[in-house]
Amino acid sequence: MDYLAYAMGSGSGGNAATPQGGAFATFIPLILMFVIFYFLLIRPQQKKARQHREMLNALRVGDNIVTSGGLYGTITGIGDGVVTVEIAPKVRVKISRGSIAAVLGRGQDVAQKG
Repeated sequence: MDYLAYAMGSGSGGNAATPQGGAFATFIPLILMFVIFYFLLIRPQQKKARQHREMLNALRVGDNIVTSGGLYGTITGIGDGVVTVEIAPKVRVKISRGSIAAVLGRGQDVAQKG
């Protein structure tokens, strides 16, 4: 039975493994992962959202646009959250301002761009 006592070791001895770096050292990998996520995912997403918001604020009557659904048209009227777009001669639809994906240009023929 003596061999069992030797195998268990002493509970108060210095043989037990203890963390040497403290609590901060255990959070370093987590902090590094957050920094990597920030620069690779969060920051580019914020930049793209800011550019889209600026594009929507700069919309003017006569701009040729593409909606997120793929419709090409020319802006004929602008409201608070709604934009009227002419997609064919005398065919106008109202769309949400946020559904505009891109501005192709002003006063140019949509068929030349598409």
